[in-house]
Amino acid sequence: MEFNSDLHTHTVFSHGRGSIEDNVKAAIAKGLSTIGISDHGPGHIGFGVPRKKIAAMKAEIQRLRNEYKEIEILLGVEANIISPAGILDIKQNEFEYFDFVCAGWHYGAFDGMTPAGIVRTLGNFAASTVIKPNIRQIQRNTDAIIRALETYDIMFLTHPGDSAPIDLLAVAAACSKTNTLMEINNHHMSLSREDIITLTNFADIRFIVNSDAHSPKRIGDFSNAISLIIETGLDTARIVNLKTQ
Repeated sequence: MEFNSDLHTHTVFSHGRGSIEDNVKAAIAKGLSTIGISDHGPGHIGFGVPRKKIAAMKAEIQRLRNEYKEIEILLGVEANIISPAGILDIKQNEFEYFDFVCAGWHYGAFDGMTPAGIVRTLGNFAASTVIKPNIRQIQRNTDAIIRALETYDIMFLTHPGDSAPIDLLAVAAACSKTNTLMEINNHHMSLSREDIITLTNFADIRFIVNSDAHSPKRIGDFSNAISLIIETGLDTARIVNLKTQ
């Protein structure tokens, strides 16, 4: 089982440990035809890309495209959902820099920099770690994702179900409606065996497999995802970046 791309990778521009060029070289070494640089959006406290550096990232991507013509190099961003209204932390004028946008929930991106928003974020953290989520939390988080999918052109939803409890079936239905991919994330593995089986039985969705690499040596590492795909018997025709024989 081989893949032609890895679109979820991080660099030193957020909290990865390699440069953009390091990631490109690693992707070439792994035989990938496309590499995506998708550092955290600026709303991720402490780890997000500073807005003033987005243009520099784009310029670096353009430079590397001229040097490494054997691989397609894309600039993306892992945007953060930062409000119940489904607002992302990417400003309208910033979208033009990116070849694609992916998005998801993260603990470090507070749900609105207000007391109520901080409480909601802490509640999501607790619900994902030590307490059982309540119906209101699940509905609020689900609605926020659906609103984001309906408002923005999001290529794929990153590690769905991680960092915030959601109604996966409702989110999957929205992904199908908006032609948004659901990510099988090799690092977080947020989708369980039962999730995959349920989603494919009840929703017409497609998947993308990514490493979520935070160091160049993890680029193209899909081992955990492959095990899950084999275990669940997931129809490989649903996986958009799987190499065809």
